[in-house]
Amino acid sequence: MSDTLLRVEDLKIYYPVAGSGFGKKEFVKAVDGVTFEVKKGEVFGIVGESGCGKSTLGRGVCKLENLTSGHVYLDGEDITEYNDRRMRSIRKKVQMVFQDPYASLNPRMSVFDIIAEPLLVHHLYQDKADLEKKVLDLLHRVGLDDYHANRYPHEFSGGQRQRIGIARALAVEPSLIIADEPVSALDVSIQAQVLNLLNELKHDLDLTYIFVAHDLSVVEYISDRVGVMYLGKMVEIANYDQLYEKRYHPYTEALLSAIPQVDQEEQKERIHLEGEVPSPYDPPSGCH
Repeated sequence: MSDTLLRVEDLKIYYPVAGSGFGKKEFVKAVDGVTFEVKKGEVFGIVGESGCGKSTLGRGVCKLENLTSGHVYLDGEDITEYNDRRMRSIRKKVQMVFQDPYASLNPRMSVFDIIAEPLLVHHLYQDKADLEKKVLDLLHRVGLDDYHANRYPHEFSGGQRQRIGIARALAVEPSLIIADEPVSALDVSIQAQVLNLLNELKHDLDLTYIFVAHDLSVVEYISDRVGVMYLGKMVEIANYDQLYEKRYHPYTEALLSAIPQVDQEEQKERIHLEGEVPSPYDPPSGCH
């Protein structure tokens, strides 16, 4: 039996450029031919600067973005061409924790209703008492109390809202969780609490994560392997300790050199950045 939970092959997600005129249509290649796999039980980190396509890749894997081409295999099953109806069964296997804990929760729903919704949609309860028990158990698992169930999202801090989002993702007992920069909108002290919670849940529930981030210290803390994205392409994949000891791609070197402890002049010298940051509309020539 294969220990590969997710395999992505030559995935492409292109967006047409508005007002590109007549003739040849122009596209932004948000994700451009990305291939990788994720083993069961591991945390696969995806890093890169803003606009490199890492969040789009994460959303594409769980079919929240339309795929231009390529294949996504989940537990050996090709889900690339699945429509919304067929994807419903897949939603129980893969869930997403979003970056913004303020925008990802419905402000008109109580916390109980937010966490209960996936249980209701997938019919994962026996009766009303069982539903209530499961919701409260999920709240306890993410460090919240019973009385939080009847409150609304605006009554919580950012860290608490992210815990609610994590509880909602756990409701259907998924195998894979895609965490799209889940701590970037939180204070540093709260980031550590949420990361510790994710680590604890991984070991307790035997979860697999794709962890999208731009903060290398966060990725170092939680990831087993790391994929480095640059202008829509995956340019390097390695274990994190190997990435620190010997990186092969200049962009990976640039990312690691940009860690704040490095002197700014030394940083500029090591990165060799000249001119403007490359644009995804007009990427530089050369082999990625």
